[in-house]
Amino acid sequence: MMATPSDLASSSVIIFLLNALLAALLNQRQRLMTDICFSLASVGSLLGFIAGVLTVAGGTTEKIVLLLGLPDLPFHLRLDPLSGFFLTVIGLLSFFVSVYSTGYVRGFLGKRSVTGLIVFYCFFIAGMFLVVMADDALIFLISWEVMAAASYFLVLFEHGQIENRRAAFLYIVVAHVGAIGILLSFGILAGLATGFRDFSGYTFDAMRATQFPVGWATAAFLLAFFGFAAKAGIVPLHVWLPEAHPVAPSNVSALMSGVMLKTAIYGIIRVTFDLIKVFPWWWGALVLVMGLITALLGILFALMQKDLKRLLAYSSVENVGIILIGVGLSMVFTAFKFPLLAALAVTASLYHTLNHALFKGLLFMGAGAVHHATHEKNMDMLGGLIHSMPWTAALFLAGCVSISALPPFNGFVSEWLTFQAFLLSPSLPSPLLKLLVPMGAASLALTGALAAACFVKAFGVTFLGHWRGPRNPRIHEVNWPMRLGMIMAAVSCLCLGILPTMVIDWMDTLSAQLTGARIGASAGAYGWMWLTPVAPERASYSGMIVFLGILAVVVSAYLLLHVRPGKIHRVPLWDCGFEKVTPGMQYNATSFSMPIRRIFGFFFSIREHVRVGSHAGHAAFPKRLLYTLRIRDRFWLWLYKPVALSSFWIARKLGRLQQGRIQAYLIYSFITIIVLLVFL
Repeated sequence: MMATPSDLASSSVIIFLLNALLAALLNQRQRLMTDICFSLASVGSLLGFIAGVLTVAGGTTEKIVLLLGLPDLPFHLRLDPLSGFFLTVIGLLSFFVSVYSTGYVRGFLGKRSVTGLIVFYCFFIAGMFLVVMADDALIFLISWEVMAAASYFLVLFEHGQIENRRAAFLYIVVAHVGAIGILLSFGILAGLATGFRDFSGYTFDAMRATQFPVGWATAAFLLAFFGFAAKAGIVPLHVWLPEAHPVAPSNVSALMSGVMLKTAIYGIIRVTFDLIKVFPWWWGALVLVMGLITALLGILFALMQKDLKRLLAYSSVENVGIILIGVGLSMVFTAFKFPLLAALAVTASLYHTLNHALFKGLLFMGAGAVHHATHEKNMDMLGGLIHSMPWTAALFLAGCVSISALPPFNGFVSEWLTFQAFLLSPSLPSPLLKLLVPMGAASLALTGALAAACFVKAFGVTFLGHWRGPRNPRIHEVNWPMRLGMIMAAVSCLCLGILPTMVIDWMDTLSAQLTGARIGASAGAYGWMWLTPVAPERASYSGMIVFLGILAVVVSAYLLLHVRPGKIHRVPLWDCGFEKVTPGMQYNATSFSMPIRRIFGFFFSIREHVRVGSHAGHAAFPKRLLYTLRIRDRFWLWLYKPVALSSFWIARKLGRLQQGRIQAYLIYSFITIIVLLVFL
């Protein structure tokens, strides 16, 4: 008998749980543990990926009931096209990252124990698998907490550094505040499913079978959206993300940014389209506006960064915003009964979900390779790495092209589909939407342009020019497991860019489940080479033709310039007549972002200061200039810092109750008893 997708998915989770136990048993043999456990993690991830692909392709739904929960509250698991799609995304990136981790984690051997890293890595992926497979509120929230707790300990892996501890604390606080919102949302839906009589409404099937009053449904949606927004890093709940991702190990950062954020997108879609089903148009408008704000501010914050991993973290905020734009448009079209356009928008959103997982995973793996080789994350101290790390440079460039939405890579396809959803929008009856749709398209275009500028900066400053650091270390290319993980991710980005019709045809069952319409037939009406999302006379794109055209230009340029000797001449650097040019005078990350900082500076809290040192006989010839620049997130200063300061103030006041004397504690107990007797 052939194994069913649910069998494969269940086996995958079991492999990860047993793998965590195996890591604990092999604690004394760190090298062997690393090789075996990450190999098994690759197998488990691949099984999850295959299960997801088969589920979406077949359009099937499988259910499992596990008698492992509380009495009369068993765990329910379900594989349908929606959960299968996210299982595919998580499994595919986890496979690439697990292969990469085999080489990456070797860098920690002999410096610190990696047992905890591997154990929580396995729990982390298992938790994400169970989140998207959960079919009741109980197992969903348990899996959500397993995922959050495991990722907390992964962020805290290098706990000797104070910034790691602060980032982990901020992350777990925001995660649990969001979890409270999700818990309350499920509480409302479960209570309404049974009229608040018993607990049987905790299953998602009971919620699906209920028609919710608009007021209660709105309350549940807003709570769920708040809870999932905290995990997804939606502005203004994004402040944990640029703190936690840069300090985590790079293989963990790749998973957190690439797929953990997508579990929140899954939660929004599951609650809205599957559990509640019927909703007013303004829900979609709210999601759309939040997506537009998140995308634009996310990329602006990314442009200001000089820490490479922090830049990538902020760009994840931008891409989550782009995904939300598609979700919001789909909700608006669904509310106004335009199922075909709703299917187009949700397909664009989910395609970008898959694309972002791959190119952001690739970029974080590339950043990890740079840090692994140079022990440096500050781009102002990097440069010239294309000469010593050609493989990493080429693969990181593929990720930069993908995330900049440039053809023929995958990021272009999903953003192009999102633009088509905007441009094909009919005349919607709401005046607000008539204003919002064209403004949204313009905002998305601006976001795309800024993203291209951001990753020109990231690649150019890091890999081109000359080394800027105070010392010139021995930099070497990373090992083959790390290269292999990045190569597979880069090839996947290219394949998703040149073969989109095949992917959309595979995803058609998913859009049918969510919106009741399909676009696979129209998207592939002219064969696999042409993408025609709604109608061929309106818009078409051929990734394969674009790829072959670019390839022909590159090959022609190489044959004309590199094969024939003497065609390329290397000359001394033009120094403008100044003979003492040093690598530190190169354009760096800070100077690159200066024009954008001048235009959009009102979004940030900027402190810029120049101090002139002593001069050589004349003030026009200073010996030294000290330049300092500090850019802060205004949301931290406006929202989070006051709460943090108030919490510390209250804690100090309450701390006075701790007298250290038994008499004081007896008085507290006596007062408590008196109060209870009076009021109860």
